[in-house]
Amino acid sequence: MSSLHPVAASQSGCVLVTGGAGYIGSHTVRQLKAAGKDVVVLDNLVHGHRQAVHSLNVPLVEGDLGDEPLLESLFTRHPIDTVIHFAAYTYVGESVDEPLKYYRNNTAAPLVLLEAMRRHGSRAFIFSSTCATYGDPVALPLTEEHPQNPINPYGRSKLMLEQILRDCEPAWGLRSVCLRYFNACGCSFDGSLGEDHNPETHLIPRVLMAALGDIEAVTVFGTDYPTPDGACIRDYIHVEDLARAHILALDYLNRGGASIACNLGVGSGVSVRRILEIAEEVTGRPVPVRYGPRRPGDPPELVADPSRARELLGWKAEHPDVRSAVESAWRWMTGPRKGRYGA
Repeated sequence: MSSLHPVAASQSGCVLVTGGAGYIGSHTVRQLKAAGKDVVVLDNLVHGHRQAVHSLNVPLVEGDLGDEPLLESLFTRHPIDTVIHFAAYTYVGESVDEPLKYYRNNTAAPLVLLEAMRRHGSRAFIFSSTCATYGDPVALPLTEEHPQNPINPYGRSKLMLEQILRDCEPAWGLRSVCLRYFNACGCSFDGSLGEDHNPETHLIPRVLMAALGDIEAVTVFGTDYPTPDGACIRDYIHVEDLARAHILALDYLNRGGASIACNLGVGSGVSVRRILEIAEEVTGRPVPVRYGPRRPGDPPELVADPSRARELLGWKAEHPDVRSAVESAWRWMTGPRKGRYGA
């Protein structure tokens, strides 16, 4: 398939960012504004933070993705030509316990959004997908051609939407970029935007919470993996790099780019034990640790091959050293988040 489509998306319309009050969404909204884009955010604020949007001086529409009258009003009032879609539930364990919640929110609700896009002639979609669509790796680093065989409802709910987007293209001309994230981490370098989930499950903030005494200890799950130090290895990608990929994906579609899927990762891995060491170096504090058994479904190593994003989007990680992510997260954790940002 050619990488270009003969009909380019309009460059003068509005960008709708669903889930734009959340972690990666708010960082992306700020970069969109800096690039001079007209942006409106839709977020139900279940996991997002109102202040994250208000601080950026961007219109926030509070509501659910599956609310058809709300979406009809939104598309009628704003000349939306592109959607950047972040709104999703993302807790793997919860998806196993409550699969219908995940299929309803991550797969069914976006259908209402896509129907509104079709009615109003919006034909460009950038999707916040995940490496969880691959499942257990059969080869590393993971390329986009790796089999997609997710092992939990979260990954399957994301994969289903990827397939829906592919089916919409021949039906009505929708073009999409599916961005498959590896381990998002870090916060804005000025310390004003960051990661504040409830519950918090990501490793780096939990390590820093342990250093601060917000939690008693951080648990390391598994010390007997076939890796150099026995701990899991993951590809950690800074949130500012992730946000920038969405701007480049928007530019790609505006140039008439054809539908693609791209991995977003550094291309190398860091072990959980090394993250602990870096956190102690950055904070100057000990990190209380507990060691537990492996979690079911946790592969020893997940590392991206991000070469397609480099070739087609012109993107590569500008902050590949995970230390910069820990430093920026520490700045956030001891600054705005300490005051319960967005509460």
